[in-house]
Amino acid sequence: MSKTLDLATALISRPSVTPKDEGCQDMLIEALQPVGFISEKMNFGDVENIWLRKGSEAPLFCFAGHTDVVPAGPVEEWDDDPFNAEIRNGKYYGRGTADMKGSIAAFTVACQRFVTDFPDHKGSIAYLITSDEEGPAVDGTVKVIETLEARNEKIDWCLVGEPSSTSQVGDVIKNGRRGSLGCWLQINGKQGHVAYPHLAKNPIHLTAPMLKELTDMEWDKGNDFFPPTTFQVSNLHAGTGVTNVIPGALKMIFNFRFSTEITPEELKQRVEDLLNKHNLDYEINWVLSGMPFLTSEGDLVDAAVSSIKEVSGIDTELSTSGGTSDGRFIAPTGAQVLELGPTNATIHQINECVGADELDTLEQIYYGILKRLLA
Repeated sequence: MSKTLDLATALISRPSVTPKDEGCQDMLIEALQPVGFISEKMNFGDVENIWLRKGSEAPLFCFAGHTDVVPAGPVEEWDDDPFNAEIRNGKYYGRGTADMKGSIAAFTVACQRFVTDFPDHKGSIAYLITSDEEGPAVDGTVKVIETLEARNEKIDWCLVGEPSSTSQVGDVIKNGRRGSLGCWLQINGKQGHVAYPHLAKNPIHLTAPMLKELTDMEWDKGNDFFPPTTFQVSNLHAGTGVTNVIPGALKMIFNFRFSTEITPEELKQRVEDLLNKHNLDYEINWVLSGMPFLTSEGDLVDAAVSSIKEVSGIDTELSTSGGTSDGRFIAPTGAQVLELGPTNATIHQINECVGADELDTLEQIYYGILKRLLA
């Protein structure tokens, strides 16, 4: 196997389910210290984070990623041990091959090669690696960024190794992400006997007209970079589990994935105006997971597009679709942020895998980006 696959296999062998790192970050220290990187551990709570940097001058190029993975699920449903990565029938299998130990291995080998080929390169290179991206994301990248900002250590370009590709490596790169606003809502009624509805208030019946308006509402039209804002109910619960009791409350959890055309405050106001319009007795709690961000143009986009074209011969698509990523914590500092990684068809699934040659292709693309920006 190649150096990239060797490193990826070693990383995958560590069952680093959120928020555990299981020594993965120490492996990166071991790989990068010989080529001039200085390591700084920034652990918060149960979360392990590491900041590795080579050089002290601007501009600063940063690779960002996470060593934690989601649970494997029922191990017996995997074709083989999920933490024993191997190639079968042209596919490279294992938990983290796509999300995202494969990317970490690819950009580490690319970085080793680049520093060896260009020892006097411009600027600086850094790594921001956390073990808390798949979990609450409270003590991970966000805390490292707060630390860096406090000491005025600024990232100019950040490449996040999230699995962005669809059919082949580099066909899609994420140059932004939508914001995420979650809501926990309780509609209060009055519990009673179904045979005496006049003595009760059914919160399901009370909520239904409001929910119909909520699901039919157009929040914005999107723009050239973002699709329109979407609303989805993810949880809905009421009742005691029997047929003869009117429930006393309805609990609902929903989420907005929103564009730059609308603010979290506007979304909250429109929802609460609707609740008040229907005279509902409610309790509400909002959680903003991240603001939308966009890197529409610039040196990083140009370098990534050009490198993909050179290595793979394809014209990449810029996209802001998908879920959130740690890029949402980095972009507000003023950094240009892109996400570029392997294909994402099997992320978080049983038998997670990428094409056997994808990570080596990715390593070449990452090398090309470094060369264009810092050589």
